[in-house]
Amino acid sequence: MQKKPIPSDDEILKATRVLVDACHGRAWNTGWYHDPRTGEEVQRNWGEIFALIHSEISEALEGHRKSLMADKLPHRGMVPVELFDAVIRIFDTIGREFPDDVPALLEKTRFNDRRADHKPENRLLANGKKF
Repeated sequence: MQKKPIPSDDEILKATRVLVDACHGRAWNTGWYHDPRTGEEVQRNWGEIFALIHSEISEALEGHRKSLMADKLPHRGMVPVELFDAVIRIFDTIGREFPDDVPALLEKTRFNDRRADHKPENRLLANGKKF
């Protein structure tokens, strides 16, 4: 298997910080954290946040099942558009709730790199992870 290049840790952290800030900044600036009637700041509950992220993934699945194009960006396939919607919601949430935890992405990917159950030889075992 040919290895793919991976950006440096510093590049990963900088890029993640930019994406988190961009997604959360846009959500904040377009009013998603403010009551549209009063302008007062609102707190979202975790059930709502997780449901919104999940709904984007469900839309991607439906787009895949039916080979649909995105309705808002009809020149694009629905799957990547809805997956990016999920990423936007996730990065927005990180920016709002966990702005100092951006390094956790790098820590978690490094941890996953070392996991025995993620190694190809262990995935081939009878009880190994098949996907």
